[in-house]
Amino acid sequence: MGEPITFDGRVAIVTGAGGGLGREYALELGRRGAMVVVNDLGGAVDGSGSSQSAADQVVAQISEAGGDAVANYDSVATREGGAAIVQTAVDSFGGVDIVINNAGILRDKSFANMTLDEVDAVLDVHLRGAFHVSHPAFKVMKERGYGRFVHTTSASGLFGNFGQVNYGAAKAGLVGLSNVLAIEGAKYNIKSNAVAPTARTRMTEEVLGPFVEMFDPAQVMPMVVYLCSEQNELTHEIFTVGGGRYGRVFIGTNTGWFAGQGVVPSIEEVREHIPEIRDITEHVVPGDINEELMILARLAGG
Repeated sequence: MGEPITFDGRVAIVTGAGGGLGREYALELGRRGAMVVVNDLGGAVDGSGSSQSAADQVVAQISEAGGDAVANYDSVATREGGAAIVQTAVDSFGGVDIVINNAGILRDKSFANMTLDEVDAVLDVHLRGAFHVSHPAFKVMKERGYGRFVHTTSASGLFGNFGQVNYGAAKAGLVGLSNVLAIEGAKYNIKSNAVAPTARTRMTEEVLGPFVEMFDPAQVMPMVVYLCSEQNELTHEIFTVGGGRYGRVFIGTNTGWFAGQGVVPSIEEVREHIPEIRDITEHVVPGDINEELMILARLAGG
């Protein structure tokens, strides 16, 4: 098993930490020595309302177990809220080393019946919320030469799920955020990964239906907390976690069909080569945009 993983001296921000997955992450980080900012607006699943009790209860649990934590009730959905969350970490503990972008809401509806307000509400919390917190945190991490980000994506964004076009779009966007932070943070020892969890929470009870009891949120926690640790050297990756299964999701590309340098094929030629264009027998997982361009460079050079 090796040496136990600890977080002594590290400062962690967990958004949406008043319940569900966020609560699991915050409690374990606190148990292992991290100083934790427990952020939670305390609203309903759809984002309405607010209450301080959810965050306060988690802080009390961490404190009672001998840990160090403070509550924050700001909404990630605004720039001011995101800045205030990071400022809470700086004021209370002197900096920030870890950010888990976990806060989320649901406004599920079929696309034809969805309003743009329902799109904005979900994007504001999941996608823009992660930007609002990560942007000021990244600057602090860069100065300190250390950082760990975990962004909460979803199978709904990676693979699709009926009635969740707003949620799916936001969650897919978080993969893009994570990938670029991994590249830009590399020289500052800032690692950034995304996790697609499946767990029994307020948000998933209706979605998972009869299978809900199979997905204990505690089972997601070990992967997420590991990715937050100094021992973790992985970055620019996506993991799927739930029900005791831990796996990797990846965005890859194949060699495809090369029409020829400078050649504009006919539409009919594209139609004839669709099997070759789609064949993923051989594929690569590019580390950045340049690695994908190298595929074309090799084909053109060959």
